[in-house]
Amino acid sequence: MSENESKQPLRLKERLENICRDMVEKGILFSEATEHFEKCFIAEVLRRNNGNLIRTAAKLGIHRNTLSKKVNHRKIPKR
Repeated sequence: MSENESKQPLRLKERLENICRDMVEKGILFSEATEHFEKCFIAEVLRRNNGNLIRTAAKLGIHRNTLSKKVNHRKIPKR
């Protein structure tokens, strides 16, 4: 493997596997991990859609009312 190849960023799957490994080693519960992932994921899609719930729900593949409940429950900023 050349020096450039070894410096390439890890593929997304490998990065996610490393994060999961770290979380398990630190004793993070599955419920905590999924809650945090959901909050981060929704917040990012909301940000990319300028806080528009209808477009965000469509991108996430969930109903707008479901998204609204998750945003309120997780206290996710809309903007």
